[in-house]
Amino acid sequence: MLQLDWIIVLLYFVLVTIYGYWIYKRKKAAEASSADFFLAKGSLTWWAIGASLIASNISAEQMTGMSGSGFQLGLAISSYEWMAALTLIIVAVFFMPVYLKNKIFTMPQFLHERYNSRVAMIMAVFWLLLYVVVNLLSILYLGAVAIAGISGWSFLLCVLLLAIFAIFIALGGMKVVGYTSAIQVFFLVLSGFIGLYISLNIIGGNDGLSKGFSILQSEVSDHFHMIFKKDNPHYIDLPGISVLIGGMWIANLNYWGCNQYITQRALGASLPVARQGLLFAAFLKMLMPLIIVIPGIAIFYMYQHNLIDTSLINISKDGQVVADSNKAYPVLLKLLPVGVKGVTVAAFAATVISSLAAKVNSISTIFTLDIYKKVFNKEATEKQLVYMGKVAIIVSTIIGVILTIGLGDSLMGEGKQGFQYIQEYTGFVSPGIFAMFLLGFFWKKTTSNAALFATIGGFIFSVILKFLPDLINLEPLHNIGFAVVNANGIFEIPFLDRMAIVFVLCVIGMYIISKIENRKGITPHGLEIDSSMFKTSTAFAAGALIIIGLLVALYTAYW
Repeated sequence: MLQLDWIIVLLYFVLVTIYGYWIYKRKKAAEASSADFFLAKGSLTWWAIGASLIASNISAEQMTGMSGSGFQLGLAISSYEWMAALTLIIVAVFFMPVYLKNKIFTMPQFLHERYNSRVAMIMAVFWLLLYVVVNLLSILYLGAVAIAGISGWSFLLCVLLLAIFAIFIALGGMKVVGYTSAIQVFFLVLSGFIGLYISLNIIGGNDGLSKGFSILQSEVSDHFHMIFKKDNPHYIDLPGISVLIGGMWIANLNYWGCNQYITQRALGASLPVARQGLLFAAFLKMLMPLIIVIPGIAIFYMYQHNLIDTSLINISKDGQVVADSNKAYPVLLKLLPVGVKGVTVAAFAATVISSLAAKVNSISTIFTLDIYKKVFNKEATEKQLVYMGKVAIIVSTIIGVILTIGLGDSLMGEGKQGFQYIQEYTGFVSPGIFAMFLLGFFWKKTTSNAALFATIGGFIFSVILKFLPDLINLEPLHNIGFAVVNANGIFEIPFLDRMAIVFVLCVIGMYIISKIENRKGITPHGLEIDSSMFKTSTAFAAGALIIIGLLVALYTAYW
């Protein structure tokens, strides 16, 4: 990066910092309120909610990890984005009314009110471990890899700088996180389209963008299939039709509908505003593959045809030279012109920081409201809750830094797909969590012991299915598409299919346990729900239909 790029990066951070501080000072009087600090209650507009959702989601794991998956797998990885757009509509219509009608502010609070304190406490601990060990680690690692690759700074320095800035933003509360996120999303999307333009222009030459895209489609056609067949070497990552009717739904609905990190942005708003924000996020989601996945495929083409310095991607693994897909995005950044590169790097770094800040804010919210207040200090004042929330922000970030430095390379280095790492290990708990939420929402007879079964049993089922191939030959499952050969020559159940299987087992188990307990006279505490809650405005319905139409067209064109 040249001097002008560094000046732009510095100026960008100065302006965003001033803007964030201005937002903080405007509401400083309300800082004593935990609802304002953790939720920005009643103060986020629909566009701030939507932008914050995307800024928190489209971070290092998407920009670095998903670009890498585009490099390695192709357009099929876009299912996580395009199916998420439809998922956001479902969450807006069916999930958000339940949360807001019942005044739910944290996910453990929902479990406490719907089931009991034991289920809520177990899941609060589960979520804290998941957010720190999987999410904080992955965001810090992949963000630092990208920034180190473009800046030339050491990996350790990049990790520390990201963590320090994230703490600074998070200490301002959810309102600061929400409104600064809107800036990051604007520049990230803008610079993403510039990156798309440049990468396709390099491939197409003087014939322009359409020629570049046509070349990609014809010469790397294997990267333009949305649904993999069983003989595809990447079927284990995206097992065919499961992305439409199987485990992909579990991953998306759990992430967007049962995740404190995400839902927290809308829980402080009215239902119409929350729905508008979620719909806006859905439209932004439809754009993401254009600025993340397609450039990743373009880098793959350039790598294959020596149009870029392959040493920027190659690494040595087990004595062989292989491509590290996590380096595809840093290589794309190097192709950008002076000035644009500075804006892009600044927006990317700021989005990583925003995502980290949002994550530690969620960690802080769960720890403070669902553990500290209920176990350690039941009479805590609003001021004490905000103070403890800030302490939790600092401590969780420090733990994340230690884990990133110690475990990052072993978990996501050496050419591994960082995005797939996140999906698989989150999938150990998401089927049970989603089953517990889904039945808790819409079946009043679901009991707390049934929820406890899903919480613990879902994790146990996931572990068993993960390691089952080491004990039993699963080749018979191959003929029906539920097992494929992995890199070690062992028949393994793809993790998306594992999630679907575990979800079904959890629902069946919850149904049986609830029925048995219902017969014993146990009457669960159901939520307040009526059909009128799920009615939407005409404008929302029109926007939802546009997204559904686009999805049908895309999957038809690239099946």
